[in-house]
Amino acid sequence: MCGIVGILSKHEASPQILDALKRLEYRGYDSAGIATVNHGQLDRRRAVGKLINLSDTLVHDPLPGRVGIGHTRWATHGGPSVANAHPHQAGRVAVVHNGIIENFRALRESLTAEGAQFTSETDTETIVQLTSRFLAQGMTPVQAARATLKQLEGAFALAFLFDGEEDLIICARRGSPLCIGHGEGEMYLGSDAIALAGMTDRITYLEEGDWAILTRETVQVFDSEDQQTARPMMRIALDNAQIDKSGHKHFMAKEMAQQPAILKAAMAQYTGADASAVALPEGLDFTRVDRLLMVACGTAFYACQVAKYWFERYAGLPVELDIASEFRYRDPVLGPQNMAIFVSQSGETADTLAALRHVRGEVGQVVSVVNVPTSSIARESTFALPIHAGPEIGVASTKAFTAQLQVLALLALRAGRDRGRLTEAEYASRLDELRSVPGFVALALDREEEIRRLTEILSQARDVLFLGRGVMYPLAHEGALKLKEISYIHAEAYAAGELKHGPIALIDQDLPVIVMAPYDALFEKTISNMQEVMARQGRVLLISDAKGLAEAGDVPHALQMPTVPELIAPIVYAVPAQMIAYHTALHRGTDVDQPRNLAKSVTVE
Repeated sequence: MCGIVGILSKHEASPQILDALKRLEYRGYDSAGIATVNHGQLDRRRAVGKLINLSDTLVHDPLPGRVGIGHTRWATHGGPSVANAHPHQAGRVAVVHNGIIENFRALRESLTAEGAQFTSETDTETIVQLTSRFLAQGMTPVQAARATLKQLEGAFALAFLFDGEEDLIICARRGSPLCIGHGEGEMYLGSDAIALAGMTDRITYLEEGDWAILTRETVQVFDSEDQQTARPMMRIALDNAQIDKSGHKHFMAKEMAQQPAILKAAMAQYTGADASAVALPEGLDFTRVDRLLMVACGTAFYACQVAKYWFERYAGLPVELDIASEFRYRDPVLGPQNMAIFVSQSGETADTLAALRHVRGEVGQVVSVVNVPTSSIARESTFALPIHAGPEIGVASTKAFTAQLQVLALLALRAGRDRGRLTEAEYASRLDELRSVPGFVALALDREEEIRRLTEILSQARDVLFLGRGVMYPLAHEGALKLKEISYIHAEAYAAGELKHGPIALIDQDLPVIVMAPYDALFEKTISNMQEVMARQGRVLLISDAKGLAEAGDVPHALQMPTVPELIAPIVYAVPAQMIAYHTALHRGTDVDQPRNLAKSVTVE
């Protein structure tokens, strides 16, 4: 969610920190701030809203200093305001914080009783007040920071900056990601390696419970038991061009357009140039698995819903789906012959990571499907399968969703072959269908101008209904989610057969109903449900292929898609769902890449 940056530099830190925070804008935020130490004096600047407001503040009131910390805040405790913005400062210490301190009320009451005066509504201010108290007791900055960490309950990534200390940042993580960047006579800190692009490609990821002491020349890392430890440094390809719009109006537009190339490249990563077989990590074994557990949040959960159809049809594996935020609270029954699959774009989703930790040691294999192979979820899995989508900056997931679907399809086909449910000929045929995905996605993208015209009407709606059956049912959910996320139109999705069990009461001449229905085994049933909508004056947009549109007859609005094999239909039909949301949002003038109240990476429960 929030973004953290720290820099021990040879040069002025504020401009570098501001640039790094801009690279983290995609995570979502509503205020921002920077603190530095200059000639021994700790000072800070904060602003509400976009980073341009902080930039303006720094122009009129510069913040010199060659060591500093910065933050973009997504409000949890206390609304967006300068007082609630980070960095928080008390006495000789300033702190930036991602996460939630669960025992902050008890700490605040205790500190207030001792005379501490709070100026914000945040849980984070308890951290600086606590550290300030320890400093007043005569502790060194390192001692005070460590004593503070021992008092905190909950999830956090933290960076401490101290008055009088121009070559020191102390950082810590528990439940929220944090990485250290190594420079030449400089040291960097980020909640995301993307923040450090252009400054360094040498990255050390802190492990759960780690805390570290940073100077310009040294890094000392300590584990949760306060034992000094060595964490590996790795080279990460961080290309500024990857987080550039490349001529597109929005990151979302760029990322939709990237899908054919990304899907083609990812296919080659898993199958080789001829797509003759799916290569998986050695030891990943479906033959002794009796049940799959699939756990995710948001868009990734809808990818799992689609994959459930694939695993059950092609591999004969029963699949149990769970929303990550609910999973571990229902005492799920787990066994050594279960395989758990966790899907997350960032690999840092707090609920998904907590669910993974809940099953570890209880199931036979833990598999993650992630976009960041160095993420916490990837590192804590038995096997991590990257989707190779590259950085996704737009909050509303597009290329990551279709790439997740592709990797899950490959996984289901490999499971089917290994379990003897697919013959070699069937296996090869299905892989050929997957190899055709990039071309079909490109054809779907070519419908953009038609979609733009259709959404002129849609943008005036207050409510929208999405319908689908079979694998199109999860796609209906994904379409509704996308529309809600970036256009702020209320949208719901239903299995088309459920329409008459309640939702049909909503149908009138003012309600647009988007029906996703390729010509498949369920087409006739879906069209029957669509006719029920049209009989009640519902405004239907049918998305289907040429045969489907011909069979459906006259409909108020139609969008023709290419005729595709059933296996890959969910991947291809994701594209019009994305473009409908995108162009509706453009008509309404909303912030496409950074919609209100949303964050790209949800690192708190």
